[in-house]
Amino acid sequence: MVELLTEEGLERFGEVAAGHVGEGGIPGLVALVARGDTVHVEVEGSLAVGGVPAKRDSLFRLASTTKPIIGLAALALAQEGLFSLDEPVDRLLPELANRRVLTKIDGLLDETVPARRAITVRELMTFTFGFGMSKDMLFAAEPWPVVAAAGRLHLHTLGPPNPADQPDQDSWMERFASLPLMAQPGDRWFYNTGASVLGVLLARAAGMGLDEVVRTRVLEPLGMRDTAFWATDTCRLATAYGATPDGLEVWDPPEGQWSRPPAFCDGAAGLVSTADDLLALARMLLRGGEPVLREGAVREMVRDQLTPKQRARDVRGFLDGRSWGYCISVVTDGPRAGAYGWDGGLGTTWLVDPARDLTVIVMTQLVFGMARPPQVHADLQVAAYAAVPG
Repeated sequence: MVELLTEEGLERFGEVAAGHVGEGGIPGLVALVARGDTVHVEVEGSLAVGGVPAKRDSLFRLASTTKPIIGLAALALAQEGLFSLDEPVDRLLPELANRRVLTKIDGLLDETVPARRAITVRELMTFTFGFGMSKDMLFAAEPWPVVAAAGRLHLHTLGPPNPADQPDQDSWMERFASLPLMAQPGDRWFYNTGASVLGVLLARAAGMGLDEVVRTRVLEPLGMRDTAFWATDTCRLATAYGATPDGLEVWDPPEGQWSRPPAFCDGAAGLVSTADDLLALARMLLRGGEPVLREGAVREMVRDQLTPKQRARDVRGFLDGRSWGYCISVVTDGPRAGAYGWDGGLGTTWLVDPARDLTVIVMTQLVFGMARPPQVHADLQVAAYAAVPG
């Protein structure tokens, strides 16, 4: 029988996982490496400091690892003929017709010019529709006017997720549409907001809530029973922590923001899930998309969709050597070229390497302190690759 993952490599994977848990590290984690039919899971520590032990089916907030799931739902609806990727969004999102665009990205809100053309669905999926987060924004001495305005509107699309404070879907869309774009449609890549707006478009196209769209088009076909926009069993949900100079500080408790249905199901960062549910997602993509998508749609989703001009500036600091497909990052260079996946800033990473038939999933409750994940994620990915024979 062919050895898909070496015994020595899996032992090292376990040692790396255990080494990051405990005093001075993280309270707990679930780490999974899979190749073919071989699945190895390490469960370490607890769901909270001094709390109950973590389990294989423990729930973690996906944050931005939500995005690929929304991208899949979008392709599924397009496959049904509910919209075309290259059609203007105006039919389903009339609030975004006749956009205005800032003359300077950090300029005053009333200093605008007309958009040269309408936004397309594809540009929402590739995050090139003209609005979102950039690295320059994060290091500005004072909040840009558009950032300050988005904060006053409680959109929570230019920073961490906050489902308890977001308005309902139509109100969110109306408020967002009161802001100008930061760039002309198609000119630049900006992070995050494309998935939030895309979620509204999907709900309207299907005539149901985004939670129902995701459930019927992705979760149920794949048997992802534990993935949702809120945790019905909060006893299984990890406490989210942020790191401070004085140690870990609770960012969100189990009975907090993800313990009840949100007013706005945010396609950018709203889901909770388990390691095994994310494995089901990876395996669907690796086998070509069935039963969710046709194979050609998967190939398009996980290939680099950005032009050199779009990649030139804003991807640095967010993607670091990767590019962007449809709501998913794509590795374009180096030994992992062709791999895809994405990271969730509340503590998760999800990596799929089709050339090696390898999936690596790391679920923790530690909020990222910067754009890139904490070291535990990189160390476990390195250990997973080292467990591949030859």
